[in-house]
Amino acid sequence: MSTITVHNPITGEPLYDVQETPEEQIQQTFERAREAFLKVRGLSVKERLKFIKRMKQYIVAHQERIMDRIIAETGKSRMDALVSEIFSVLDHLEYLEKRAEDILKEKKVETPLALMGKKSYIYHDPLGIILVISPWNYPFYLAIVPITSAFVAGNAVIFKPSEHTPLRGLIEEIVSECDFPENAIQVVYGTGVTGSRLIDHRPNKIFFTGSVRTGKKIMEQASNYLIPVELELGGKDAMIVFDDVNLERTVAGAIWGAITNCGQSCTSVERLYVHENIHDEFVALLKQRLQDLVIGEGTSPDVDVGSMTPEFQVRIVEEHLRDAEAKGAKVTKLGRQLKDGKLFLPIMVVENVNDSMKIWTEETFGPIIPVTKFKTEDEVIQAVNSSPYGLSASVWSKDLERARRVARLLEVGNVSINNVMLTEGNPALPFGGVKESGFGRIKGEVGLLGFTNIKSVIIDKQSNKLEPNWYPYTKRKYELFKQLMTALFASRGIMRLLKAALVGLKLERESQKKR
Repeated sequence: MSTITVHNPITGEPLYDVQETPEEQIQQTFERAREAFLKVRGLSVKERLKFIKRMKQYIVAHQERIMDRIIAETGKSRMDALVSEIFSVLDHLEYLEKRAEDILKEKKVETPLALMGKKSYIYHDPLGIILVISPWNYPFYLAIVPITSAFVAGNAVIFKPSEHTPLRGLIEEIVSECDFPENAIQVVYGTGVTGSRLIDHRPNKIFFTGSVRTGKKIMEQASNYLIPVELELGGKDAMIVFDDVNLERTVAGAIWGAITNCGQSCTSVERLYVHENIHDEFVALLKQRLQDLVIGEGTSPDVDVGSMTPEFQVRIVEEHLRDAEAKGAKVTKLGRQLKDGKLFLPIMVVENVNDSMKIWTEETFGPIIPVTKFKTEDEVIQAVNSSPYGLSASVWSKDLERARRVARLLEVGNVSINNVMLTEGNPALPFGGVKESGFGRIKGEVGLLGFTNIKSVIIDKQSNKLEPNWYPYTKRKYELFKQLMTALFASRGIMRLLKAALVGLKLERESQKKR
């Protein structure tokens, strides 16, 4: 059994060890989950939400301690931990409390005239066991959101955190202190080896957040068992700035959108397109404002930018920078760095970029702002859409008609207009991508229903009447069916209903005859 040592990225000190979960333990986890599912499924949505309310209250009461755990394993700034991990989780839990019952309730839907006398419904049934595999960059938020969504929908959950930021014991503590049903939410630790073993036990659905490379592997393995998957993968998000913007506000948005969480977000601004009329002025102001950002330890709330989290991500950033500079890019290093260390990087503006550079085409995931200029609306739309990624984008302009038009044409799953990374801030909005950024959605009504079997039900009365489309087929029935189709689909207004009713009566009488 292999041992995984979790380190503090700021100090480099080892925090604790976790063991790769053995096969026997995984099997037992699934056995417990199957039993727990029967209990969770038997609860009403209202009853499940009582646990969500307790969780929300517990997180509020222990937010500082939870943030300490997050910062110790990620190195992010305290404000980043507060806003993107704690606040966002609480906002999501509040949304579930307010909306989950209505979203998951049985819904009556329209029944067509040809099926008069019958009633149609949609049921939202739980799926069973949901396997949630989360990444290292937002280890609390990207754990709690899918876990609680799956649970509220009536499922049991098996959760595998990243081996880089597993927050050992934290999720278990919260679940235990909030008295969730026994084994309704279980945590399994390990690397991709453990993740693969978990898939082999055939969960009813997999929700994965992480890299494109790992997402493809999960999808390939899941296809062997026809396990449905939702994949929230990487991004190369574009920010489009037209020449009518307020420069100060837009520059501030670009800085936060690119540098928050040290740029380690799948929706970070990684391609900044600025209209040629304001490009030089915009970049000059961008560099000026970046000089004031404070880079240091997240223990202080005055620090703007924390450290990178895993060392391998630093190597990717450095590789992209070397590639860009070798191909003619200009790199400017900025920010006030309070602490040295290999995981503390300066903020970098990269100019003279082009499509031959990895920094412009591949996900970099670091405190870097690559910027270029554009001339026309059509040109920038085509440039943005040329990327294999399609997660998020932002469009900035005082002309809202133009901004909305551009947003419609961008091949992404999320667009913020005159703001950045904001679709993630509304728990009612579904979140996810297209192309190599994955598929499926989390959050909102669509995200919650993604953890259910959407079951269609039609109810008829028990009587002695035979259906017109049942056997036996006759020439008379054939002619009456053609007349019914003409009445239903070729007529308009009140005459449509009258004609359909008359033909329908004849067809019903004909259908009761025996050959």
